[in-house]
Amino acid sequence: MRLEGKLIRLRAVEPDDVEPMYHWENDPAVWHVSGTLAPFSRHQLQRFVDEQQFDIYQTRQMRLIIEALETGRPVGALDLFEFEPQHRRAGVGILVHDPELRGLGYASEALELLTEYAREVLGLHQLWSSVAAGNKASLALFRRAGFIETGTRRDWLWSSEGFCDEVMLQRML
Repeated sequence: MRLEGKLIRLRAVEPDDVEPMYHWENDPAVWHVSGTLAPFSRHQLQRFVDEQQFDIYQTRQMRLIIEALETGRPVGALDLFEFEPQHRRAGVGILVHDPELRGLGYASEALELLTEYAREVLGLHQLWSSVAAGNKASLALFRRAGFIETGTRRDWLWSSEGFCDEVMLQRML
């Protein structure tokens, strides 16, 4: 199975991805969506890349790089996490880092390709994601990808602006 669409390719993390990931992971502007509170070192990210050589059944997580086909450059990442093979489900997180590259279809196509991979290769029954209620773009992205809202956690997430709700979304495969 090729993880390639018309706009992007989903691919494994490579050693050269440490630099773009260093930039993405250390951008405080996106920390609120990843739950990050402190910067990552290049050494930490290199260890992460090295650990990605292992099977998702061992690590219970997998990061795929979203690479733009037109430029061959990484534009973001898609994470499977809390992989539960017994219950055949996993959480999904996605980032297209550069605001100028958002809204061009990269994230939508990445979710479409991931959904097929999760169903056909991993044999998953469902994918899920949790999104801050105020993150209208992410909520729209997941809804367009066939995820449905299944609940709301009240005052679940804290930021400098105060508490906000978190919306739980699921997609049955």
